Amino acid sequence: MTTVAPGVYHLPLFFGHMINCYIADGFLIDAGIRSSFPKILKATQGLPIEAHVLTHAHPDHQGSSHAICNALDIPLWCSALEQEQATSGKVTGEYPSPQHLIPRWQQQYWAGPGHPVAKTLKENDRIGTFTVIETPGHSSGHLSFFRETDGTLILGDVATNINLLTGIRGLHLPPGLFTKDKELNIRSLKKLARLHPRTICFGHGPVLHNDKSQFESFAAKL
Repeated sequence: MTTVAPGVYHLPLFFGHMINCYIADGFLIDAGIRSSFPKILKATQGLPIEAHVLTHAHPDHQGSSHAICNALDIPLWCSALEQEQATSGKVTGEYPSPQHLIPRWQQQYWAGPGHPVAKTLKENDRIGTFTVIETPGHSSGHLSFFRETDGTLILGDVATNINLLTGIRGLHLPPGLFTKDKELNIRSLKKLARLHPRTICFGHGPVLHNDKSQFESFAAKL
């Protein structure tokens, strides 16, 4: 686990930076896949964790949510549009082709049990020093989190900083197989680019220090 901004820690969970979660101001953001639980539990020992927050309820983000909320005795928060999936544990239903082999495999082997949602979040709510930004498209109720004072952005899967097939670093849109509305997701990405973030934390891929406006250039080409 590494510090990427004041009060923000990056925890890679799967094959290097292929799947990530973050601790920001005492909030655990996302929880990887089901087998990520031991790594998350070890990393959070001794840290004050107030709540567990989901950017969205896909199996590579909620896989350990139930286990970690029980182990740390913390509540689960997400957007209202993700609440049903997070509560039920049926988290691939919004995929364009949920009966495709890969979504079915993810539901069986990556997704965790459902867990009650204690609080729903919406645009301009706060978690610690971060503002909630509604960024739908990859999923209906996708959320990102932005801190204006230093430009730190935790964006979930609005974009990736890795090719999920080759493992090569670089900015990409999330795979269409797992994205509900590609055009809406692009609009959400452009919304985030207008914030001019300086440190960008992805659900997939290494943290990007956006010192040359790489993120804005990527968004402008879409």
